[in-house]
Amino acid sequence: MDTLQNMRVFMRIVEDGSFTAAARHLNATTAYVSRAISDLETHLRTRLLNRTTRRIAMTEAGERYLQRCEQILAYVDEAEAEASDAHARPSGTLRVHAMSSLGQHYVIPAISRYQQVYPEVNVQLTLAPRIPDLFDEGYDVSVVLATDLPDSGLIAQKLGVSYSILCASPDYLERYGTPRTLAELQQHNCLQLVSPVFVPDVWAFQGPGGIENVPITGSFQVNVAESMLVAVREGMGIGSVPVYSAVEGLKSGEFVRVMPQHGLQHLNVYALYASRQYLDAKIKAWIDVLRQTLPAAMQGDEDALARFSAAAPTARASVGVLAEAL
Repeated sequence: MDTLQNMRVFMRIVEDGSFTAAARHLNATTAYVSRAISDLETHLRTRLLNRTTRRIAMTEAGERYLQRCEQILAYVDEAEAEASDAHARPSGTLRVHAMSSLGQHYVIPAISRYQQVYPEVNVQLTLAPRIPDLFDEGYDVSVVLATDLPDSGLIAQKLGVSYSILCASPDYLERYGTPRTLAELQQHNCLQLVSPVFVPDVWAFQGPGGIENVPITGSFQVNVAESMLVAVREGMGIGSVPVYSAVEGLKSGEFVRVMPQHGLQHLNVYALYASRQYLDAKIKAWIDVLRQTLPAAMQGDEDALARFSAAAPTARASVGVLAEAL
């Protein structure tokens, strides 16, 4: 039995004053309306309407039940309107996860743009260097780096490709020399950026020879790219730095790119979310903003790196020449 529908039939009968008028209003048969009231009374085990062939009248129980029906159905209508509105107009709270440095460089600027357009949406951003469980942790969207994604049933919107490059400070290279081959890296202190998407103690390079795996050793590991920047700047060793984090240091001369013909293995940038069907408007709008902003921002960093590479003849070019070229 559809209790809510039968409640609506009951209210309509009371409002229209007869079974026949209610049936006409509901585009149903009189038999359907009569059966709905009979089912409702059987379910409640009480009589709601006294009826004769000429008229109907509510019982005392029917009067009390009518008041409750009006309250309950008003709440149901309100809930349905809110749910439908969520599908049409961004509002409420958007819960976003992003991998740490990716979130700082790309996601926060995208959130700024998003909230300029949709000020009614509050955004809760969590930065963590992992791929979360969206359902268990309650996130609407996760922005992650990965070579490939496991089959999770989630929708994966690819936003672009990113990778890291090797950087060191000019002082470090003055003291210990500049490696010219991948094999020479094993003679240096290699600072490791720890991440679930990287194999520990190995740098996977993409270069003229395809993908090459190089075992490395070093005295420092960290799981946040911004901390790696500090370690490289302090001359602690040669570090793997995401392109989007390295560009400013290369421009200023704080960093020198090492092995410029090689980059670490390319990683896909994905936005993960639960479903395309009946997607909440705030999530759909956020995915649209990510698609509009992140590819352009990543391409801008790639172009800046290309201009730097063209302007820097060697890894030990002077800071003044590099700054002038950029």
